[in-house]
Amino acid sequence: MPSVCPGIATGELITSIQAAQNPDGGWGYQGRSSWSEPTAFALLALAATHSTSIHFERGLGWLRSTQRADGGWAPHPSVAESTWVTAVAVLALCEADDGGSVLGPAVAWLQRQSGEESTLTDRLRRLLLGARMEAGEGTKGWPWLAGTAGWVMPTALTILALEKAERRAGSAGARARIQQGRDFLLARICRDGGWNYGGVQALGFSANSYPDTTGMALLALHGVESPVVRMAVEKAAKQWPECHSAQTACWLHLGLEAHGMRPATAGDCRLENANLLDRALVALARAPEEGGAKVWGAL
Repeated sequence: MPSVCPGIATGELITSIQAAQNPDGGWGYQGRSSWSEPTAFALLALAATHSTSIHFERGLGWLRSTQRADGGWAPHPSVAESTWVTAVAVLALCEADDGGSVLGPAVAWLQRQSGEESTLTDRLRRLLLGARMEAGEGTKGWPWLAGTAGWVMPTALTILALEKAERRAGSAGARARIQQGRDFLLARICRDGGWNYGGVQALGFSANSYPDTTGMALLALHGVESPVVRMAVEKAAKQWPECHSAQTACWLHLGLEAHGMRPATAGDCRLENANLLDRALVALARAPEEGGAKVWGAL
């Protein structure tokens, strides 16, 4: 029995993902409008399950055609600014045979981004205002949107994207930037051992961690050995019974597996009324235990 969201076979999930492809080659969360994030995750699910057919090639074509002039991707073609979704686009395009000309500008865009709180100007401004400095203020993560603060989820995804691109094409400077991102994550582990979406404090109180962010951070920290990471793995194992949504269960499962652990019981989540992103993530989470491909960087 699958350890994530039992009740529907992976083959059925892939068939439903293929059937949901839009006429333009992309995928939407629901409905017929194509968006960058579900398209990238659909492609990763197809690649992980060795389902690289005409659906895969058409999806790659849509993703290539929507790359912006600055090298990044917007969430939707109607949005006029590149954002964090560039990371998942890079992860997907690394599965293509001819991604080099597209990947170079995309990786350069990712390397230019960092959380606004890591800039000297912002740190001086807060110092002059007497604002409290959080732990790890000098570390450089990635924001959801350029010019804003760094957050755990876009940082974890960008680490994975740069790692995969560096392994595929030897991107200059990627390794140092990956380490900066890992330092950002390690500096923002919560007192309870996991990760919140942002900092370790909220309104002066210690922030609580969440299973999905903890799983994503652990996935990005694969191969890192430290007491902090071991504490986080223990926390993740305790969070597993709390996972009742597909996305939460999938990210936590992937994070645990990246550190050599697999939950003993099946995740208590169902896929009735699941959107495209839910189905793609379930296929990705199941892939390692079903003989699928590894699509996360250098794991």
